Amino acid sequence: MRRVLKKDDVETAVLGGSIFACGGGGWADHGRMLGAEAIAAGNPELVSIDELDPDAWVATAAAIGAPAGTTQWEMRGEDYVRAVALLQDALGKPLKGLIVGQNGMSSTLNGWLPAARLGLWVVDAVGDIRAHPTGDMGSIGMAGSNEPMIQTAVGGHRASGAYIELVTRGATGKVSPILRTASHMAGGFIASCRNPLPASYVGKHAALGGISRALALGEAILNAEPSGGSAVMDAICAATDGRIAVQGRVAAKQVVYTAEAFDVGTIVIDSDDGLVTLHVMNEYMAIDDARGERLSTYPDVIATLDAEGRPVSVGHVREGMELFVLYVPKANIPLSSSVLDLSVYPPVERAMNIAIAAYALS
Repeated sequence: MRRVLKKDDVETAVLGGSIFACGGGGWADHGRMLGAEAIAAGNPELVSIDELDPDAWVATAAAIGAPAGTTQWEMRGEDYVRAVALLQDALGKPLKGLIVGQNGMSSTLNGWLPAARLGLWVVDAVGDIRAHPTGDMGSIGMAGSNEPMIQTAVGGHRASGAYIELVTRGATGKVSPILRTASHMAGGFIASCRNPLPASYVGKHAALGGISRALALGEAILNAEPSGGSAVMDAICAATDGRIAVQGRVAAKQVVYTAEAFDVGTIVIDSDDGLVTLHVMNEYMAIDDARGERLSTYPDVIATLDAEGRPVSVGHVREGMELFVLYVPKANIPLSSSVLDLSVYPPVERAMNIAIAAYALS
């Protein structure tokens, strides 16, 4: 499968990615900026993993941080290009393609600009269909490995002297926190490129077709928009095999930014079935009902929508706002090796003080 990515694909990528963002996943305008620059640089090409030679090198283009409007961040398109170039130089071998660590408002498009500028392919695979808080959760099974990897980070708020370039080598689980710290020091959001791996490995461990799914979902949303919010939500549910699990007004929001560059806390919705709690770590990670029983847990897709069917990110949720909560069971999406890797869950569970792994791996 090959598909030249064009101007119209930018908006559908942002729209579909905004659902899979699960309350995080970057910024819509940032995604539009990355897409516009990629198209201007020369239409990148989306290809399936089987288009690549099994020994071809593929790396993950990603963004790290929690830009929920609580920090002074700056990230330019050139930062993504520089991150990929630094990794390629450190590897000493040419890359052939880029995957992304996750879908999201901007993260679905993280690989488009460096691919266009550096003559690489955008590979139709993702480290995780939905957005997640840690890089390890999108590392396609490398989080628990001792194999040395290369990871780079580039970006930062220039005016305050926070711009950083970083090249690291080491086991993924050891290096990932370093990039998270760099993100915090840079202002809370930084571009990265990480874990160059053979295409044969990517084909076995990534969630294949992840970008195509976001594009198809975005197209369904765009087609439904003229018919109003109910039609948009119906289209989202049909395209994802999901449903609206909760509806109500936001009764409370307690989400704080941490020194580890995470937004952590809870959002409580007053629904017809009582107070429902959404647990947040950058993204929505779990839903508990009024009795404290678990309704949904990562890697289920959990997203909040307004009455028009537009996604509402964690940073834009306000008390008194009416929200509709989309739930897509994990059985309805392809899962990568990282989602099934027990080692990625302890840091998340410690930060959130709730159980995740027992539900995710069941």
